Amino acid sequence: MSVLEQILTAKAEEVERLKPRGAELRRLAAGQLPARPFAAALRAGNHVALIAEFKRRSPSAGWIRPDGLVAEITTAYSEAGARAISVLTDMQYFGGTVSDLETTRAKTSVPVLRKDFIIDELQLVESRAYGADAVLLIVRALDDSMLQDFLHAARNLGLAALVEAHDAAEVERALAAGADIVGINNRDLASFRVDRDLAKNIARMVPPDVVLVGESGVRSAEDVAQLGAAGIDAALVGEALMRAADVAATVRAFATQPRRARA
Repeated sequence: MSVLEQILTAKAEEVERLKPRGAELRRLAAGQLPARPFAAALRAGNHVALIAEFKRRSPSAGWIRPDGLVAEITTAYSEAGARAISVLTDMQYFGGTVSDLETTRAKTSVPVLRKDFIIDELQLVESRAYGADAVLLIVRALDDSMLQDFLHAARNLGLAALVEAHDAAEVERALAAGADIVGINNRDLASFRVDRDLAKNIARMVPPDVVLVGESGVRSAEDVAQLGAAGIDAALVGEALMRAADVAATVRAFATQPRRARA
């Protein structure tokens, strides 16, 4: 069983435990303030937009910053120039919680992405209930019908959706489903191996009117600059920022790299 399959099996059990809270979560979601515009934030200006990620651990890296304080780190991200913040909310594999999402939304002024493994529409409601402005939808984890349904449900809730692909076929599926924000993950979620050139090599598949995000394996400002040279609109960076001795300085360096228009 691949790492992704293990995670999805655990997530299905988590969703079953969530279902009794459905009515409560719908009430909370309905009472939230309007979502902050995620896509617009990623397209503002002439630099590669930085989506700075808060995560304590991962299956590939183990514990990264177990004592990281979500309010402190995400505030530093926002103040130093991140255009959006991604929050890992999976506990079992990434050490995160939906409370991290709620805290980030309360402490910052930029859009907040809930990064988790969405396999049920109730998770979308939960995301909005805890303050998410956007959610991650992973093409590999969903069939085409589910992907289209979840995109529609997310939009009805006021959520943007970052639709994540890992190869050319998955990019085509994301676009066919109607995604207007596509992420190319350099990490293969089956093995967690990283091909740092993948996003740059297939960026041209994504039309210029679709926001394109490069994910995983971004370790330096030069890596961000290379994404910008390939016409990629935004970079989602977690581990490099979470390990940084000076988080704010690292964010500033990553957030000021030029971006060229994608043909």
